[in-house]
Amino acid sequence: MALFLDREGAVFHSIALFYGVVGYILGLSWVLIDSAWVNVVGLILLGHAMVVTAYMVHECSHNTVFRRNSHNAFLGSALLWIVGANYGSFEDIRYKHFRHHVDNDDVVWFDYETFFSKHPRVLQVTKAMEWCYVPAHCMIMHFVTMISGFLIPERRNQRVRNLTVLFVRGGLFAALCWFSPKAGCLYVLAYLMMITVLRFMDSLEHDYPYRLNLYTNEQSPNKGDLVWEQEHTFSPLISCRFSWINWLVLNFGYHNAHHAKPTTAWFRLPALHRELYGSGPEPVIPFRSQLRIFHKYRVNRIMHDDAASSNRLVEGADFLRAAQRGEVDGGNAASFLTSV
Repeated sequence: MALFLDREGAVFHSIALFYGVVGYILGLSWVLIDSAWVNVVGLILLGHAMVVTAYMVHECSHNTVFRRNSHNAFLGSALLWIVGANYGSFEDIRYKHFRHHVDNDDVVWFDYETFFSKHPRVLQVTKAMEWCYVPAHCMIMHFVTMISGFLIPERRNQRVRNLTVLFVRGGLFAALCWFSPKAGCLYVLAYLMMITVLRFMDSLEHDYPYRLNLYTNEQSPNKGDLVWEQEHTFSPLISCRFSWINWLVLNFGYHNAHHAKPTTAWFRLPALHRELYGSGPEPVIPFRSQLRIFHKYRVNRIMHDDAASSNRLVEGADFLRAAQRGEVDGGNAASFLTSV
């Protein structure tokens, strides 16, 4: 038990890790079986196992699993292989995510708005795919992460790592497709399912702008302002009435509680939320409104083309009210798995 941060964490983290790893293995094996209904179950299990594993990476980044930071980093690095985010280092992910908490910003290197402005055809294709509910914007961010050693001067030392992981993962995926093209397609669907769930949860947790200061000396204007942080952080819960449903995403929707005490483990967030905010509507965004926003603004949220109709110009408490009505577009492509 001494390995884990505490006895309770040893139980809950172990359950989540067991489900993520074993679910991944079982799901992958079931998409190989020649049975449609087993394939469907395997697809859902595989996708959800990757979702849970991704949120365990998030737990490792906050050092909530083990007593020693090095053990959290080792586990986080290993889990990145399951969620397909190991092209860069775990420390890149942890550093960028810590900056998000400390700076109260979406601290980034890749300026996707400028990229889309310079490549209008790519933007058109991205919008068409997003209209079809394909997370193309997020896929671009993941691709940039995959080759970040060749794009970001500060990561030149990761070029060999980028190529090695591309070769290994590409070879394994090619082997899967050669053995079973159907399984290869289902694996892609499961991966897109994971990306979709992560970006659905991420889209309404903040109304932060993104700032291109990941590797610059530019100071974020609200750095360290805890009051401002809470005013611009929101809790998109799957269910308020049946809190256990939020365990499907390891309680990631309790985001105000998470930002209030970032080292609180996932299984303690519901109690912390009740302690800090009670059981009222503040600062929760209803699930029905989340679904409406996800559908209605799935194209607009890429570039926020129609800022007025989607209330993009409001922030803080006004943003929360508009989100509760389902009348904001939210953010996009802000996953903690992308370190660019």
